[in-house]
Amino acid sequence: MTDRLYYTDSFLHQFEAQVLYAASADGHIAVALDRSAFYPTSGGQLFDTGWLEIVAAASPIARLRVNDVAEDEKTGDVLHMVEGDPAVVQIGMQVRGVIDAERRRDHMQQHSGQHVLSAAFEKLSSFSTLSFHMGDESCTIDLGADSVSAKQLRAAEQLANEVIAEDRAVEIRFATPNEARSMGVRKIPNAGRDKLRLIAIRDFDLNACGGTHVSSTGQIGVILLRKTEKVRQGVRVEFVCGLRAVATARRDFETLTDAAALFSTHIWDVPEQIRNWQDEIKLAQKAQHRLLEEVAELHAERMLQTADQRGSATLVVQYFAERDLSFIKMLAQKLTKKERTVALLACGGAQPSLVFAQAPGLANDMGSLMKQMVQALGTRGGGNRDMAQGAAPNGERAERAIREAARAIG
Repeated sequence: MTDRLYYTDSFLHQFEAQVLYAASADGHIAVALDRSAFYPTSGGQLFDTGWLEIVAAASPIARLRVNDVAEDEKTGDVLHMVEGDPAVVQIGMQVRGVIDAERRRDHMQQHSGQHVLSAAFEKLSSFSTLSFHMGDESCTIDLGADSVSAKQLRAAEQLANEVIAEDRAVEIRFATPNEARSMGVRKIPNAGRDKLRLIAIRDFDLNACGGTHVSSTGQIGVILLRKTEKVRQGVRVEFVCGLRAVATARRDFETLTDAAALFSTHIWDVPEQIRNWQDEIKLAQKAQHRLLEEVAELHAERMLQTADQRGSATLVVQYFAERDLSFIKMLAQKLTKKERTVALLACGGAQPSLVFAQAPGLANDMGSLMKQMVQALGTRGGGNRDMAQGAAPNGERAERAIREAARAIG
């Protein structure tokens, strides 16, 4: 079993170790060491990355990139997935492990920040943390709550950042499960263990955890809550800590600044400007709709004057290369207001489409006719007896389809 050096020192970035075994695995070499400061993915925290350096005096030092770290649940070994030639790594060989310090610091800030935030929610609102997930860009906790109000979110964020500003000590302790219960540990894992590793935030939180953590809350920097969403087991809260929070705030500010420049306003006024813009768009859309109706009405009157007679019915067949589906549907509705009228319309453009319509009471079945056409075209469509619509692969085939459909009108 690998001796996990990060259990007692999260700031250890270099260490010496001996290779227990090495084997090829999915294009990598899985290397187990007798001791390691590399953290394997577990408990919601991401793995460390870095390098293994061959330190044998008889040969030049080889530096192998560690891309992933996992835990062998059967043996308890920490497996380092490295790039390179399997022959380079031999059992018994001495290696030097070098942790990616920037990635480690980020993970310490996120994980320690999660402890502070979870404790804040529990103290203020009695919301327990059901799970924690650390992503590459943000982190989440799932709270055991039906809902979380904006006021509760702001209060938890405020308390968490006050604890950070106070730079409280963060200590590592070890205790048996029974001892941990008597100490008031916030959450004790179900897995049976003789000793639990505890993370203690002075006068604020005590929780069992195997992850890497800061030595004082001030090293977390800041906690920034991002958004919430309802999930099956409760409410998911997204957050970022430390330098991630700074980068996120900078990106948000730059995005708002760009948006404000488009509206020629201050960033604080962007939401109101967007609401005004949306209102203007709705008014413009209504005006456009009225104009389209007028255009469709005029088209319908002109088309009916030159339409063919098919028995006792008036048949309108027309292709519009530059119009869209919404216009030909509107036109079909205008045309079929006249008794005993059948309209077979098509459009080109970005979405070539068909619309078949008839005045109520005629013997044709537009839905059935449309189904025949789209099956032949290899597309989809449908409707009822008097109105149907469908897609076409292109304008040319759409125009051909309405001509074919016209032959079926009695």
